[in-house]
Amino acid sequence: MSYHFDVDLIRQQFPLISSSGITYLDNAATTQKPQSVLDDVEHFYRSYNANVHRGAHQLSDQATNTYEKARNQIKDFINAPKREEIIWTSGATASINLVAQSFALGHLKPGDEIIISLLEHHSNIVPWQQLAQRCGATLRAIPVTDRGDLDMEAYQRVLGPKTRLVALTQLSNALGTVTPLKRCIALARQAGAVTFVDGAQGIVHLKTDVQDLGCDFYAFSGHKLYAPTGIGVLWGKQALLEELPPYQFGGEMIEWVSIENTVFNRLPFKFEAGTPNIAGAIGLASAVRFLSKIDRNAAAKHEQQLLDDTLDGLSQISGIKLIGKPKQRAAVVSFTLDGYHTYDLATLLNQHQIAIRTGHHCTMPLMERLNLTDGSARVSFALYNNHEDVARLLEALDSLTKGSLHPAPKQISKADKQSTNPIKNALEQCRDWQTRYSLIMKLGKEPSNFPEAQKTEQHRLHGCTSQVWISHQFDATNQQLQFRIESDAKVIRGLSRVLLEALEGLTASEIYNMDLDAYFHQLDLMQHLSASRGNGIRAIIEEIQSVASGCRK
Repeated sequence: MSYHFDVDLIRQQFPLISSSGITYLDNAATTQKPQSVLDDVEHFYRSYNANVHRGAHQLSDQATNTYEKARNQIKDFINAPKREEIIWTSGATASINLVAQSFALGHLKPGDEIIISLLEHHSNIVPWQQLAQRCGATLRAIPVTDRGDLDMEAYQRVLGPKTRLVALTQLSNALGTVTPLKRCIALARQAGAVTFVDGAQGIVHLKTDVQDLGCDFYAFSGHKLYAPTGIGVLWGKQALLEELPPYQFGGEMIEWVSIENTVFNRLPFKFEAGTPNIAGAIGLASAVRFLSKIDRNAAAKHEQQLLDDTLDGLSQISGIKLIGKPKQRAAVVSFTLDGYHTYDLATLLNQHQIAIRTGHHCTMPLMERLNLTDGSARVSFALYNNHEDVARLLEALDSLTKGSLHPAPKQISKADKQSTNPIKNALEQCRDWQTRYSLIMKLGKEPSNFPEAQKTEQHRLHGCTSQVWISHQFDATNQQLQFRIESDAKVIRGLSRVLLEALEGLTASEIYNMDLDAYFHQLDLMQHLSASRGNGIRAIIEEIQSVASGCRK
């Protein structure tokens, strides 16, 4: 079936989108999968599941043919010159690491330079950073303007005779900035540098032709392109791939082995050690076939309209601050809301089945540059999103600023306050999670007694997505242990109040032996928390019990 862009028809192809009732706006993290992809992956496992290349039976033959046909389809999708240049990996991160590890041998020496930018995802920073440290090279970053664009004048200043590699994103996962890649690549080529493109976001929203870009390497992940997780692609120019040594060793990438020596396989197998993700490759090819039936230009216009409507709507909501204003933006909007930690904001929207992403988006250097200590909220679009999704988001945020998004919290009554555990009593009387959560948020808004002087690295608790500090006092005479907890997220601060009430007046031994997980479950709290929030509370509990263990007799 071939069709022009019809968002209603497209939504019907995605089971989760068409049936769940969730407004899914976290597509930059991962996209949902169309039925055709799900069917093709299931068909492989049901009908011809076997290993590829080495088998001498019909199942292996069918698996190998389909798997290698998938490689050809990816070659055509990105207009690569040769199928041998398509390397299967587990994702963009693995592709970047492959080149970083292989490039280290024979290509870098002390004093050489690698250039990245402040827009990069950590996956396109850390591998090059570690490579530079091992080789004695220098990692340099292109600055970002206040608007969120690459500072091209600064880029031209940092490029020089020592530049060996330039690694840049095609599209920022945090701001949606579309980088001027062709110009960046041309300048790098003039300086004699090798170029690497992180296309994890770009390939989803921009028609990509690696020959037209002129880059030397291009990497992307399947799970952002409507395909399964755990599959990705590294494309590289054949001459460079032939020159680079293998990154991993083992089966499939071997041509001949003796105890004394090994002859490596030809491309592309030289870089594909071990049993590959056969189903993932089949699923990625299926996703590419799905996209080939869609008018990509019309899809891009649709996404741009969603983006424009969202930017316009957010700009009219009091307290919303839009992050960045790049010259060219695609599919991504980041913002903050006065008075709300980004994680609290995401949790509140989740109660109304609106899924967004919050935090640093694996771009901490960029967040630091933009003075976003707590990161930002991020809305990201896919071709199946529609104007109703945008309207629901804007309505929820507008209601939140007016105090009508969630029910008024249950007040802690006079009788509750006179009891031993007023917070626990109030929570037990809440009939649903919405009311319970509203009470937690109310507790989180109350003034903290945590001393500012103790908000130091010494008291900082790691393992939480938000900032958390814990201090304690121990009275050795009566063995009583008292804690203070502070967080920049209201939901964590409110849950900490619940926790501190449970610990009030207990000895170190009593705290150590108390099942705090069970306490939270009894109050029907842990069941409704997101994984990050649940892990944050557990990290606090573990720290408390570790301190109690050291203090008890």
